[in-house]
Amino acid sequence: MSGRKGYWIAMVSITDPDEYPRYIAANKAAFDKYGARFLARGGRSAAPEGFAADRYVVIKFDSYETALACYESPEYQEALRLRRACSTAHFAIVEGA
Repeated sequence: MSGRKGYWIAMVSITDPDEYPRYIAANKAAFDKYGARFLARGGRSAAPEGFAADRYVVIKFDSYETALACYESPEYQEALRLRRACSTAHFAIVEGA
């Protein structure tokens, strides 16, 4: 391993705010299992370039490989099904410091 961290970066537009909390509850199992740490999650934001979203999320993992494994896990794939039913997103997994 390189010692570099992995990050999820998401811009989420919520299409069904009544159902979105189900996704938040469901993703906890995967995030707990893979040691996810939220750096930003739905706080105040500005979009001076590009388009705006309802929520911006940055999640840190111990490694890029761990970030990928979390996304591909059965636990997160079940949560993702819920998220896709109530939101749209631009999403990336990146390696960083």
